[in-house]
Amino acid sequence: MADTATHIKEPQDSKKVSIAIIAGMFFILGFVTWINGALIPFMKAINELTDQQSYLVASASYISFVVMALPASAILKRIGYCKGMSLGLFIMGLGALVFVPAAEARTYSYFLIGIFIQGAGMTLLQTAVNPYITILGPIKSAAKRIAIMGISNKVAGALGSLIFGALLLSGIEATQDKIKLVETSEKNALLDQMADSVVWPYIMMAICLIIFALLIRKAPLPELEAIESDGPGAEVSKKTVLHYPHLLFGLLALFVYVGVEVIAGDSIISYGLAQGFPAEQSKFFTSYTLLAMVCSYALGIFLIPKYIEQRNALIISATLGVVLSVLIINTTGFTSVLLIAALGIANAMVWPAIWPLSLSNLGKHTKTGSALLVMGISGGALIPPLYGRLVDVNKADLIQEGTTAAVAVGEAANSGYILLIPCYLIILLFAIWGCRIKSWSN
Repeated sequence: MADTATHIKEPQDSKKVSIAIIAGMFFILGFVTWINGALIPFMKAINELTDQQSYLVASASYISFVVMALPASAILKRIGYCKGMSLGLFIMGLGALVFVPAAEARTYSYFLIGIFIQGAGMTLLQTAVNPYITILGPIKSAAKRIAIMGISNKVAGALGSLIFGALLLSGIEATQDKIKLVETSEKNALLDQMADSVVWPYIMMAICLIIFALLIRKAPLPELEAIESDGPGAEVSKKTVLHYPHLLFGLLALFVYVGVEVIAGDSIISYGLAQGFPAEQSKFFTSYTLLAMVCSYALGIFLIPKYIEQRNALIISATLGVVLSVLIINTTGFTSVLLIAALGIANAMVWPAIWPLSLSNLGKHTKTGSALLVMGISGGALIPPLYGRLVDVNKADLIQEGTTAAVAVGEAANSGYILLIPCYLIILLFAIWGCRIKSWSN
């Protein structure tokens, strides 16, 4: 099999500096992405939404990966990886500033526009950093490097979830109880006051992102270009990415994976609330999922590729995901919360394995292939609202059957996790079969 290399042979110390800088980019991505876990119940409260509507927070962020992925690839081809990272950070900062007028108007569509703009910036940043870290060294150890990035990403996600959970969810239950007892004018005043709590956090976020955008322009990052070796099996005559079935299978696997990762991380706080846990306790649940992912990343760094191939790691991860999903829908209470958090163990090595397995042998098509994979992140836009829809439908059916509203909410939230099973089975199919199909003739 031809291996993907780079045109630049960096000294080891220089490569470590590059890895550290890219880890910083993954930290920023993680922080901004995983605050959605706190935003979803917050937006549901201040805008009085259904479960399905509240998960449009995730949709607005992740749908941008469909709209912007190919334009991002074109931008990177024109200005390069490093300037692309800077531009992505700047766009994310602009998106954060939209939260200020959105909070003033307390209009859900304005919030979604801000989240979409941030998602557009993240699309550009993702399209740059993932292939960059993949081709920064040998393809067989790419999962190890991406696992290091994953630790940075999920540690940031845990911090973002905790910080924004404290800022946005503290006192939310008392406010919601009070809203039920007051007149419309006083209710609107209370909701406006809640909405204002996002203003300063997002102003500070915007300032930090714009500063980072300026700093990354001066960072000592070499421009890398993927090439293919001339060894046996190299297929340099390929004309488009559509000639690579393993890439397209990887796109499908990544699509469903991002969906299940978002559900595991972003739904767990709402799930805890549905199970009757107070907000002061539930706000920590996303960090449980991310902590499980960090521990698994660390294990992956130790094991891959010395003791286990990245493909075998993906098979194990997908199998574990199926098992945990079955257990979740057959348990309740804190046990089920811990099982949802344990999905972080199953999820950790999926992203690091799918990227190198999908980009293998793409050579000059690496940037376009990366853009296609980034489009797969749109699974986070479509699959979580589908989970929310299942919860709404199941809840309505249970209430119609005579179940009390409180019990129906908990049972519906639990049964909705059946959606994860076919997703993990698709990932398993890619690991066993799809990643090995290098041409349509096979």
